[in-house]
Amino acid sequence: MKAGIVCSLLALTGASVAVEFEDPVRLKADTGPIRVESPGYASPSFADINGDGKKELLVGQFSRGNIWVYPQEPDGSFVSGAKLMVNGTTAEVPGVW
Repeated sequence: MKAGIVCSLLALTGASVAVEFEDPVRLKADTGPIRVESPGYASPSFADINGDGKKELLVGQFSRGNIWVYPQEPDGSFVSGAKLMVNGTTAEVPGVW
């Protein structure tokens, strides 16, 4: 997060500073890696959508405009995801393939 803020400030000021990022980590839910349907083009974000005080991992994708929700456990790990549901129906972002 700090690196993103630094990069944004650098873009505004035109300064040239080396920024280091941590190595990427493949997130897992239960025992397997988190994946999206093809075509992926995922847009991950975090939000507390169930009001439990922990932020769920939300992964949007172009395929049918689905949003996958991966609940977060108290230890910071994630459990298996499911498509976001609204009033018993799978939520879809309109205007997506």
